[in-house]
Amino acid sequence: MNKAKRAAVIAGNWKMNKTPAETTALINDLKPLVADAACGVICCVPFTDIPAAVDAAKGSNIKIGAQNCHWAESGAFTGEIAASWLKELGVEYCVLGHSERRQYFGETDETVNSRTKAALAAGLKPIICVGELKEERLADKTHEVLDVQVKGAFADIAAAELANIIIAYEPVWAIGTGLTATDDQADEACGYIRSLIAGLYGQDAADAMTIQYGGSMNAGNAEALLAKENVDGGLIGGASLSAEKFQPIVAAASK
Repeated sequence: MNKAKRAAVIAGNWKMNKTPAETTALINDLKPLVADAACGVICCVPFTDIPAAVDAAKGSNIKIGAQNCHWAESGAFTGEIAASWLKELGVEYCVLGHSERRQYFGETDETVNSRTKAALAAGLKPIICVGELKEERLADKTHEVLDVQVKGAFADIAAAELANIIIAYEPVWAIGTGLTATDDQADEACGYIRSLIAGLYGQDAADAMTIQYGGSMNAGNAEALLAKENVDGGLIGGASLSAEKFQPIVAAASK
């Protein structure tokens, strides 16, 4: 991390876990543990948990995020949620382009871009996920994949919006598998993403961009990962479902 240039942020992606009652309990458990955090703390919860999460987080330093939004304000899009509705509920952040959305629900670079524009227009702060499959890394195509995903996600996004965007590098082979990119692999990939932003918007913009690592970050490996220059935080899956497991990651990012 380089806190002199950009913010460190730890975001929990709860995925499809926790009832509203469980959400209230978890956030209440988490609040005293992260109250003195010297980094951003976000909980990205399921749609049905948002009111409970927003209410539980009131008065604390925990921000609430959603896990997706649609590109349209309304219409014949059964099962989708408009960005403006999330904003009205008190949501501040929104995960977009997660590999599970790409794998199971047909997300493309184009739809991620459209959703990003809608989120920004509604006043949300997107957390844009990018990352390669295992076979793509083994074929030495990581940079090629990141190039396409980053440029696709940021198509026609104005430089003035960059302060409201976080990028999460999530190698797909390390999500929910127990595998983790090495410290150097994470730093190299995040650094390459930063170079892509520099090519699109200039070096100052790239230096200011928060780029998280996601992919089985936990209490045991967080400190080493976060010590790397280009790793500015984490998008945390399983470890975010426990206050006791999430807190050490926040503490590592607060150093």
